[in-house]
Amino acid sequence: MLLQRMRLPNLLVFVFGLTIAVPSYAQGTHPWGSLSPQQQYLLAPLQSQWSTLPPARQDHMIQRTQEWMKLPPERQQEIRERIQRWQQMTPEQREQARQNQHLYENLPADKQQQLHEAFKRYQQLSPDQREELRRRWQQQSPEEHRQWLDHMGPHSTLPAGRAFGMPRGRH
Repeated sequence: MLLQRMRLPNLLVFVFGLTIAVPSYAQGTHPWGSLSPQQQYLLAPLQSQWSTLPPARQDHMIQRTQEWMKLPPERQQEIRERIQRWQQMTPEQREQARQNQHLYENLPADKQQQLHEAFKRYQQLSPDQREELRRRWQQQSPEEHRQWLDHMGPHSTLPAGRAFGMPRGRH
């Protein structure tokens, strides 16, 4: 009985010690300083928030850097810029981006290809041409926006050569 009474306090001390020691280990967090220089470079836009990210998110981002490090430097820079843009978005903008990605993923492959090609054409425009396109979009009514979005949707009749799929409305 005395032996059991002595074991109980020792057991409690051991368990209490584990509860203090385990959180830092169990959380699986990765201090910023533990990342390789290349990982830090790729994840630099997240540095200020790194310690507040959930461990699963940190693990995911570290895993992604393993794939990204195999890419050419210019692709790595693009990824870094995307992370930075994401960090600068409001929660509403992030939600809209997620919804847009979901819509894109649900398009048939040929529509995805058309949209991709339209985006490539958009990227080739000069800054002035891009601004003009944005201005035209902003001048369109919500109904014209809906028509355009319906036109680009799963049942779209968009011909492959149509520039950006924009309805020919106000120019």
